Amino acid sequence: MIEQIPVIDLFSGPGGLAEGFSPCGTPLDRRRYKIALSIEKEQHAFNTLVLRAFLRKFNDGLPTEYYEFLNRSTPEPDWQKLYPDEWNQACKENQKLELGTSVTHSLVKQEIRKIKRKYGRRVVLVGGPPCQAYSLVGRARTSGIKDYTPGNDPRISLYEQFINIVSMLEPAIAVMENVKGMISSSFNEEYIFQKVMRRLRNACGPNSYELFALTPSRFDLSFEELLEAPSEFIVHSEKFGVPQARHRVFIVCIHTEIASNLPIEFSPRLVPRLERTPLESVLGAMPKLRSGLSRNDVSLTWKRVVGRAFNTIERNLPNIGESDKDRFLKVLELAKRSFLEISLQRTACGDTSFPEFCPNDLKLWLYDENLRNLPNNDTRGHMPSDLERYLFASIFAKSLGKTPKTKDFPSVFASNHKSWATNKFSDRFRVQLAEHPAKTITSHIAKDGHYFIHPDPTQCRSLTVREAARLQTFPDNFLFKGNRTAQYVQVGNAVPPFLAHQISNSLWKIIEFCDQNLLLQPMRNSPKLEEQEEFCSEVAL
Repeated sequence: MIEQIPVIDLFSGPGGLAEGFSPCGTPLDRRRYKIALSIEKEQHAFNTLVLRAFLRKFNDGLPTEYYEFLNRSTPEPDWQKLYPDEWNQACKENQKLELGTSVTHSLVKQEIRKIKRKYGRRVVLVGGPPCQAYSLVGRARTSGIKDYTPGNDPRISLYEQFINIVSMLEPAIAVMENVKGMISSSFNEEYIFQKVMRRLRNACGPNSYELFALTPSRFDLSFEELLEAPSEFIVHSEKFGVPQARHRVFIVCIHTEIASNLPIEFSPRLVPRLERTPLESVLGAMPKLRSGLSRNDVSLTWKRVVGRAFNTIERNLPNIGESDKDRFLKVLELAKRSFLEISLQRTACGDTSFPEFCPNDLKLWLYDENLRNLPNNDTRGHMPSDLERYLFASIFAKSLGKTPKTKDFPSVFASNHKSWATNKFSDRFRVQLAEHPAKTITSHIAKDGHYFIHPDPTQCRSLTVREAARLQTFPDNFLFKGNRTAQYVQVGNAVPPFLAHQISNSLWKIIEFCDQNLLLQPMRNSPKLEEQEEFCSEVAL
């Protein structure tokens, strides 16, 4: 068996990349990678990260106490007291640091010195520098800020922190992830993405890394051709079994001394699937839940509010063709009948199943037979007026196969938001369609849930954290720490672990080839560690 490859995870968030590279619950002797160091600055995400790292220490399955806690028979144990060795190891492997500060620079330099002396270049570096400054939504927000200057926004150069660590560590492989808005973002008349590519290519000296796309149109594209075609680096998650249309940039960097010896068939690549995985594959069998109300949360009150919404819809049908209206009325009648017959709770126990048509490998990835309750699966409250819009939107989507625009809502449901009449945000209320992959789960789900309405009209609510986590392919036993808002943010900002796992498999073939051909021996042209540190100290991490 080839020795495990250590992974360093920067800007870790809750650990989506780490989970993909080193799945928790997989026996140690079957794990190809081990997480050597994770760095994250946000407290709630860091707490999630440490707990998951702790659970990764167990070879024979997760601790019984953990399942007792998730199944709500006991409070969360004091893990440090119960399993001190495993807990202390997890705390050492995870650092709550903000990359870009002088204190972090010193601490990271010490950790890299240890890792490099222990493993040499036989290391994989992964990370996704925060993307708010590149995302289309982020750029739209900053465009309205008076005197906003991109050059003064520290978030725009966080990729430099990733590249500086590449320079110091000189890993065999590095993987950078970011939003696709990065490829169109520019500063001082220079595209950020092209600058990033040049910096990565020369991170440890001229042409020290070869850059690869995971789903290129051709596998013989030169660096110059890739510079002119940045869209080659966009990975469409829905093509790889993720039940979500999440489009992100992935750049794979392989040290030139390795890449120059790789046969073409060992280029990192992902193989698309023939069929997309719809939302209902992972949410279709989950417990039916009702939402709460923003105020006066009593079940009967919720029933009265939603019942009144049904009556309002019956009196105010959408302005659509007669055949569409017939379908709308049928769905409306069925939903109302079901609503009157069932009694829903805001949380549910005892059902962690999946529909039969869920792809088997995804089901195995998500499912845990020891769970009797799904964590992070309680609903939040909504304003009565929003419940009316959610109900109308979900009936419209189920009957017509598309989410309604603001113009499709009868005037009685119009919001007093100033953008409603202008159609500037015409999809302000968006239903996630059951028969298709979900739209991108973003951190905005923490705000109000309007973009993430559940497809089942009888539930009349936005998605729970666990439902969003299933769409992001986090295993059901993955617990998100913090309050509900923090949990949503963690889920929305993460890399889908199921996709990360496929990336890790594509890289493993390269690592096996390198080990068999002694390509991971000390680099012949590598500068000494002290020289690298001197170089990198010129730019604070």
